[in-house]
Amino acid sequence: MAAKKFVRLVTGRLKEIAGVVTSAGAGNDGDIPALNAGGILDDTIINASVTSAANKIAKLDGSGRLDSGVMPVGIGADTKTITASEALSAGDFVNVWDDSGTAKVRKADATAEGKEADGFVLAAVSNGASATVYFEGSNNQLSSLTRGARYYLHTTAGGVTTTPPSSANNVVQYLGKAISTTEISFEPGEPVTVA
Repeated sequence: MAAKKFVRLVTGRLKEIAGVVTSAGAGNDGDIPALNAGGILDDTIINASVTSAANKIAKLDGSGRLDSGVMPVGIGADTKTITASEALSAGDFVNVWDDSGTAKVRKADATAEGKEADGFVLAAVSNGASATVYFEGSNNQLSSLTRGARYYLHTTAGGVTTTPPSSANNVVQYLGKAISTTEISFEPGEPVTVA
């Protein structure tokens, strides 16, 4: 399809010009935009960005959602970036702890008090790297769950179980309900230590 043409007054004379499908920036100042081959305005014309960028229009990411980077503080996922004190796997439930005044994150573990689940991670992280910890929402990086079942913190670090731990000094902590075979809606309960 031929480019759309328009008539514009340039220095007192009518001139035929083509619409701009993509923009090179300031050099296209004053040009008339045209739709691209997909029938939409190109990102270079509307100045759109998936992630946070000043003076840009927010657009959806590949999953059809707004990236948390374009949301105002307090809106979106409740997360914090914390240094991992051990390697973490995607889907691990984690515990935030104080390492001599520095917050660190490790796998939650029902075998000991003080290692209760505070949140979860959706991506694998190596020891010493920055982990994005989610304090609410759905942990969708799990597998082999039973839809509708209640899940508790497991004695295997980072894991979940449908059977609450029962050995002395174990911690029983409800984590949430499976809403699919790969996803738990995280609604942590108050931990209770077994006598």
